[in-house]
Amino acid sequence: MFTIGPYTIDSQVILAPMAGVTDRPFRQLCRRMGAGLVVSEMVISDTRLWNTRKSAQRLNHEGEPEPRSVQIAGGDPVMMADAALWNVRRGAQIIDINMGCPAKKVCNRAAGSALLKDEPLVRQIIEAVVASVDVPVTLKIRTGWDTANRNGETIARIAEDCGIKALAVHGRTRSCGYTGEAEYDTIARIRESVEIPVFANGDITSPEKAAEVLKHTGCAAVMIGRGAQGRPWLLREIDHYLRTGTMLPPPPMSEVRSLLLEHLSELHAFYGEHMGVRIARKHVGWYLQDQPNSKDFRQTFFKLETAADQVNAIEVYFNQMRDAGVAA
Repeated sequence: MFTIGPYTIDSQVILAPMAGVTDRPFRQLCRRMGAGLVVSEMVISDTRLWNTRKSAQRLNHEGEPEPRSVQIAGGDPVMMADAALWNVRRGAQIIDINMGCPAKKVCNRAAGSALLKDEPLVRQIIEAVVASVDVPVTLKIRTGWDTANRNGETIARIAEDCGIKALAVHGRTRSCGYTGEAEYDTIARIRESVEIPVFANGDITSPEKAAEVLKHTGCAAVMIGRGAQGRPWLLREIDHYLRTGTMLPPPPMSEVRSLLLEHLSELHAFYGEHMGVRIARKHVGWYLQDQPNSKDFRQTFFKLETAADQVNAIEVYFNQMRDAGVAA
């Protein structure tokens, strides 16, 4: 248990913000699965670009439990402050600053992890955002720009000095992208350099690994990203293990079926049929990638064009699995 401003977070499991993944349907599902905090998809700081369907959906937090955390990205302190204020007016209760995204299209705009190269600008952005809102501000970073420039400890001290209330650290540099092993030793040093809660992120895909990382780094929580794609129950399994030291059994196929059908329904309703069908394809691919005999099914599923066909196909697939004695 830890606090972010006035909010007490009662689980050591946090869902990482992931562009194109952590939309409202997925966030709500992951909260039910045991995440103590979920963070929205990255919202670009230029409010002039918000008049699109994609931005409207990313800014939609209707029905979400508190606290609602929204991540913003950009390289201009004034724009970032304005974006923070506008998001608070739209219901955000925590503002998260993105200085961790390694994507070229983000870094080429001098945003995301590109900001780690400019420590004075980091300070200016954080100061501007913190001063603009009356809600807690958190920060997501990487360990540095590249392996020769790991300045995560310096950035962490700047952040704490400027009023950041919690810090998430992905254990790789920007140049590493998502390759190589996560640097838990570096995360531990960053955690030791500040008093605010620090969250360890990177390569945490099992309850045992989560416990090991928390013990090694001394962090307040683990932040789960890619490991939850198609496995939202991983959050529940980690939360249970950290609380009790015992492992939950894997979810039966009947529960996987129910969760997947519920997720499909929420995606279709949230995005509308045309976009919902397309966005559902990647989630179904993740859910079923490790299931037996799913390759041919997934290839067929990706060609379906209607919500009804997708739902029917999932029901048929799981019925066949049950009849074959695979699903319980």
